[in-house]
Amino acid sequence: MEFARRRLSPHDLNVLAHGSGGAPVARWLADTQLGRGLLLVWGVMDTARRVGHVEAERTRQAYRLLAELQRRHPEEAEAVLGHPATGAWALGALRALQGAEAPGRPRTDPAGLSALAAAVMIRAGVRGAVRVPAADGAVMLPSLGRADVPGDEVLVRSSGRGAEVTAPGVRVAIPADPRTDAPGWHGLRTVTASAHGFTIRAVLDDLDAWRLPGAMVGARLGGAEVAEWRSLLEEAWEVLTCHHWTTATECQTIVRALVPLLAPSSGQRSASSRETFGAVGTSRPVDALGLAVTFAHEVQHAKLAAVLDTVSLIRSDSGRRYYAPWREDPRPVEGLLQGAYAHLGVSGFWRRQRHHERGMAAMRAHAQFARWRTAALRVTRTLLASGELTDEGMAFATGMRRTLEAWEAEHVPAPALLRARREAEQHRTRWRLRNCAASESG
Repeated sequence: MEFARRRLSPHDLNVLAHGSGGAPVARWLADTQLGRGLLLVWGVMDTARRVGHVEAERTRQAYRLLAELQRRHPEEAEAVLGHPATGAWALGALRALQGAEAPGRPRTDPAGLSALAAAVMIRAGVRGAVRVPAADGAVMLPSLGRADVPGDEVLVRSSGRGAEVTAPGVRVAIPADPRTDAPGWHGLRTVTASAHGFTIRAVLDDLDAWRLPGAMVGARLGGAEVAEWRSLLEEAWEVLTCHHWTTATECQTIVRALVPLLAPSSGQRSASSRETFGAVGTSRPVDALGLAVTFAHEVQHAKLAAVLDTVSLIRSDSGRRYYAPWREDPRPVEGLLQGAYAHLGVSGFWRRQRHHERGMAAMRAHAQFARWRTAALRVTRTLLASGELTDEGMAFATGMRRTLEAWEAEHVPAPALLRARREAEQHRTRWRLRNCAASESG
């Protein structure tokens, strides 16, 4: 496989620090993450060989097949290797081989590289067959779907006109359109939206065990629920492309998967992970505006995660923990930086959106802008004073501060400003009572 180490230019790092980036920088970040995924896949093969894993030879053969398929069918290979869950699986497999498997994560087999090869083979319509490990009565073909089959191993066969998964006494035919369901086959559905010349396409991933490790993922969606998600995405995409062009172009480039999460008792839950670049996890939004701001929030996390893989912004963890106005628990410096950068994006969203709302909705938007610009600015100042950032980290946080200070000077109606301050004070009081009480009881 071909991969090259990339370094972010000082200019692009400065643009990102101010909260922007747009399509060109987003494409560069996405390419670095694809390269990272390729290195992880190679690492699985190489580490299996070095530690003498019982499946080392099968893993090597699967890697060689995958590399050949990538050479001949680069677009189909990128769809599989760039699928968010693929990176998480490869990292999990590598950690397991190194004896550092995270508790609670799905079981891995390095020979699972053959599942990646099978998925590329099917996407490319290539004739061939490959044996793939199965677990818990199923085999997952990343970016395509899941086949229900018994046993520990299956044969995935592609005829060039169709594909099937077989095990002793069982045959599961994969539909010509793998996104659809069939007896024994559960396809990964896609959601698409187009507006104002922009189109976003994403897998609605409610199947893969690695779709968002550690998150409270939801169960398989029914047909009516999928239709609701598609409708919400179309409405949210209208909002983003109409008023938030930079965010829309970044989402168009970065987002590859939407992962439905379990709904909290109130409000909306969202999540992302450095392990699954391009995946946005969210419970079903209350409305399209809720999904639009989730995109603005989570794409910031994705951008910063990719930056942190190429540039050292933070010194080693000192063990110190800090107050974050958007969390109920004390945060380490990396979590603090991630939260501040995400809420820089949230502030920017409401800064623009408040001018397109009317009545009470406008007042709420002004309040959201006021609350999160101040919260992100205060946390950014905490980061700059912490002594835990590298020189490049200090420059990055300084760029964030400049943007937020400019926004802090913008007018917000007095009632909205009062509401924002009251909500911030309530959170701070609640946080102190919870965490100081926990500290005293400990």
